[in-house]
Amino acid sequence: MKLQPYSENKLKARLAAPPSVTLVLDRLRSAHNTGNIFRIAEAIGAREIIACGYTPAPGHPKLAKTAMDTDTMVPCRQCPDAKTAIQMLRAEGIRQILAVEPTADSVFAWDFDYEFPLALVLGNEALGIEPEALAACDAAVSLPMFGQKASINVGNCAAAILYAVIAKSTQG
Repeated sequence: MKLQPYSENKLKARLAAPPSVTLVLDRLRSAHNTGNIFRIAEAIGAREIIACGYTPAPGHPKLAKTAMDTDTMVPCRQCPDAKTAIQMLRAEGIRQILAVEPTADSVFAWDFDYEFPLALVLGNEALGIEPEALAACDAAVSLPMFGQKASINVGNCAAAILYAVIAKSTQG
């Protein structure tokens, strides 16, 4: 069987517009990780990024270098903490807010039924999502982990989760 080449027109026919996704970044330490997430957010047409706590925001030189100008293309707001961001998004009509966190009740990203507009909360690699913000989320999604460390970089995790969301939204 011969595989057909990637067709941007075919993708556009399946998905008239990207699904509305907001990313809430809860206390990310690394400007490089944040810049990487800006690139992924731009690639999937994310609605916006909300930088919470001490998460580096546009204007940070290391973020700008890693983001490769996507920090000027993806809208970004700042919030003092993720719980405040979640409350703000609920007031703005975001339909579903999900923690990206391996919890006892989390569902694998490709098995979840997403509702849009959607917000995904990504937490600090060492600390996770702050407990108050985690409790304010509707549910949690995660990736399966088979290794002993059971840990991946937050930017890699964001990419895997976001493309699972895209794949689910283009089914049908």
